[in-house]
Amino acid sequence: MKRPGKLPVKDVDARLSTLPGWTRTKGKLHRTFTFADFSEAFAFMTRAALAAEKLDHHPDWSNAWNKVRVDLMTHDAGGITELDLRLASEMNRIAGD
Repeated sequence: MKRPGKLPVKDVDARLSTLPGWTRTKGKLHRTFTFADFSEAFAFMTRAALAAEKLDHHPDWSNAWNKVRVDLMTHDAGGITELDLRLASEMNRIAGD
C-alpha cells in the first residue's frame, strides 16, 4: 500500500479549522485531551488505539492521570499527511468533540 505524501503547510493550516483543539507545532499536529479522571483518559486511549490500528498509523502520545498528550506526524513522509488529519478527526470523535 502506498503511503500518503507530506501535505503543504497551507493545506494543513486550512484543515485545522475543522479540527477543534488541534494545533500545528514543530511540524506535527498537537493536542492535549483532558478527561475527568485516569479511567476516562485510559478508555479514550484504548478506543483511539483501535482506530489507529485500523489506519495503520500510530500516534506519539503520553498519559498523565487525566491528560492525554498527542503528537501526530507521518514519520516516513517527514511531516503531516492525510493520515494524521484522519486520525486527529477520529480522536476528536472518540473524545466527543
